[in-house]
Amino acid sequence: MRAQLARVPEWLEYFASLARVHEGRVTPFKGPVVNTLTRLPLGVVALITPYNHPLLIAMKKIGAALAAGNVVIVKASELAPLSVLRLGALFQEAGLPDGVLQIVSGYGYETGKYLCESPLLAKIDLTGGLATYKAIAPSASANLIPITAELGGKAPVCFFPSMDVEHAVKAALFASFIASGQTCVTGSRLLVHADIYDNFTALLKKRVEALRLGDPFDDQTQIGTVISKTAVERCSAFVERAVQEGGTILCGGNPTTNQAGKGFYFQPTIIETRPQTDLECNEVFGPVIALIKCQSEEDIIHVANGSSLALGASVWTNDFKQAHRVADKIEAGIVWINGHHLNDPSSPWGGFKQSGLGKENGLEAYESYTKLKSTVINYGVPPVWFDDEPANARYG
Repeated sequence: MRAQLARVPEWLEYFASLARVHEGRVTPFKGPVVNTLTRLPLGVVALITPYNHPLLIAMKKIGAALAAGNVVIVKASELAPLSVLRLGALFQEAGLPDGVLQIVSGYGYETGKYLCESPLLAKIDLTGGLATYKAIAPSASANLIPITAELGGKAPVCFFPSMDVEHAVKAALFASFIASGQTCVTGSRLLVHADIYDNFTALLKKRVEALRLGDPFDDQTQIGTVISKTAVERCSAFVERAVQEGGTILCGGNPTTNQAGKGFYFQPTIIETRPQTDLECNEVFGPVIALIKCQSEEDIIHVANGSSLALGASVWTNDFKQAHRVADKIEAGIVWINGHHLNDPSSPWGGFKQSGLGKENGLEAYESYTKLKSTVINYGVPPVWFDDEPANARYG
């Protein structure tokens, strides 16, 4: 939460600035005609936000929607609504008119469903799972309501021999275990070149086993809780299936508790597996990570592109040409080179394939909350169809 709070103002500042400088256009048009393009607010928009990074993800959407002039309804996750509810009160204190930003609570299958079925909406912006998208898409389609959807990922983290092994392991820990693996770009697939695989794996195992699991409010904690008992059970099920498919647990693999014997915890887990297994292809949304040995650059690219989810990916190499070559070939909406989880208000965020539709952040997000109006002004062409002489008029 501290990390979120430190960055939340950036999205407000960016979109406020964008609203100030964003301009319409005058497009080329044949003859003495001026064609102006202006962007107008959509109207009432619904934002469906998740439990992970609840405040930051809500702000990414709210900032763009308000800056574009819309009325905004936020349906916060029933698992983590409090920070978003507090945000509403702060907007009110800051002087936002009543009703411009409305925040509602409730279960997705009740409140969220009811909200998204309204024909009065002009747009739905969802961060959630594919199942949620499929639940709301039919009614949105029937009402001709556009949807921006960020639906999760299975981010490959690609390590090449030019990368120092110790640095690579630190990168893997950061990519894989931030927020206990509960981010849509969690580095949940570690694709490691064979030339460094053995050294990488030995050091990774040692470092993961040394991670401090505990209370998220404790500054010494490195791995906190998962969101619920259901999340623990989901992690356990992935581990069980991975072993059934021939995977080897290198570390972790079990539910656990903190020192007080409380909380929903799952051990940070690394499982050595192969491509196209359940663990390698599907999103866990927890600290259960697939480790795969790859024989070549081409092999890494092939495995990276083998999932139906394509939100984020990272490439770790000190070879500049290789970095761009691999990044160009990886199918993902975001590819980081020698970085992971990097996010900025100006940088479009969204995936390919089943990871979603549209973008958060940047000019793309701002314009997605507007509708484009074309005004065509004729200032010199006589309208021949008004000719009083029938012989001079043409209608087709």
